[in-house]
Amino acid sequence: MVTYSESGVNIDLEEVTISALTGKLKETLHFQDVITESGHFAALVRLGNQALAMSTDGVGSKILVAEMMGKYDTVGIDCVAMVVNDLICVGAKPLAMVDYLAVESPNPKIAAQIGEGLVEGCRQANIAIIGGETASLPEIVRNFDLAATGMGIVDDLKQVITGDKIQNGDVLIGIESSGIHSNGLSLARKVFFEEAELGVIDPLPNDPNTTVGDELLRPTKIYVKAIRELLKSEMEVHGLAHITGGGFNNLKRLKKGVSYRIHNLPVPQPIFKFIYSHGVKIEEMYRVFNMGTGFIVILPKKNAVKAMKIIENHHSARIIGQVVEDPLEKVEVKTFQGEWISL
Repeated sequence: MVTYSESGVNIDLEEVTISALTGKLKETLHFQDVITESGHFAALVRLGNQALAMSTDGVGSKILVAEMMGKYDTVGIDCVAMVVNDLICVGAKPLAMVDYLAVESPNPKIAAQIGEGLVEGCRQANIAIIGGETASLPEIVRNFDLAATGMGIVDDLKQVITGDKIQNGDVLIGIESSGIHSNGLSLARKVFFEEAELGVIDPLPNDPNTTVGDELLRPTKIYVKAIRELLKSEMEVHGLAHITGGGFNNLKRLKKGVSYRIHNLPVPQPIFKFIYSHGVKIEEMYRVFNMGTGFIVILPKKNAVKAMKIIENHHSARIIGQVVEDPLEKVEVKTFQGEWISL
């Protein structure tokens, strides 16, 4: 069996490490009126009757695939997506970003391609990049690393969404992903390049019209327009979750004391089926990847039909499950193999 840990990423150790860091950082929280801490998708600071939202993220090892392909014009989209998709989870309207590009050695051609992707991501998210930093770090960075920090605004504190209103019987609407997005690339690369011994220019075995490299570089979907339209409708929304690293366990960030029963996920894209067929356990698949669902909206059942119509103006979506009262705080998923697993 192939695991995420074997590919170099230990999720459990990451969680312990993050706790060790944030345990110290909590000492700073009293400096400002903090509404949500960094354990959520985005942090919120009170500004009068408004709230400032902030989030930071990077592209991760997807950059290594871009290097293998010699193609850098999409990773900027991923960088924007990973930030803004987190900002909207607290009900914020993304406003601006600053980027950080660390390079082994300056390369204007690569930088120009990265800039193309950043601009396209900003266009999709209706956000501005207002500054940033570039650093040459030849002894620290190989090729380059790309990250960004974004800020957004919630116009009224009553519109902040933290997940605290989630309750038994709420439905989960899943919005489709474009594929692997920007998470689990270490495991995917191990499967494709080591286990299956494929290269980036080889066709995806169960999708011969697409190369492995093109599929792995497919940009992360940006959900800003759909979620902003949903929130502008003043519909009651109880929770929003960006399905990134950690897979469906991301739902556990929202509220204590509830569980989620997911029984109607879409058939996953060919990339996920291929990874699974090369020795990755089914539990690991749903624990690491988005499995075709990149974002989840949680709201009362009475609002589901109207919400679906709004979301489907932008993306394919479906009702995938519901919230259940359960102090064990589980995420139960019916897999594409038809079996139930508990995350």
